[in-house]
Amino acid sequence: MYICICKNVTDGQIKKSVHEKGVRNLRSLRQELGACDQCGKCALQARQIISECLDESRAPCGQLLSAA
Repeated sequence: MYICICKNVTDGQIKKSVHEKGVRNLRSLRQELGACDQCGKCALQARQIISECLDESRAPCGQLLSAA
C-alpha cells in the first residue's frame, strides 16, 4: 500500500528500510527514501509503521508467535 503518494513510497519499502537499512525515525526515512518531505500527510502513518517494525524486532520470538 502506498504511504507517501508524493514520493511513491510503500509500506513494504518502509519496513524493508527499517529491517535492512537501520531506519529508526522519520529523519532517517527521509534520507533513505525521500518520504514525508513534501506535504507531510503520510508522516503519522509512516511513523506508526516504523514504530511497529521496531517493536517487532525487540519482542522475543515467543511473543510474536502468540500474538498471531
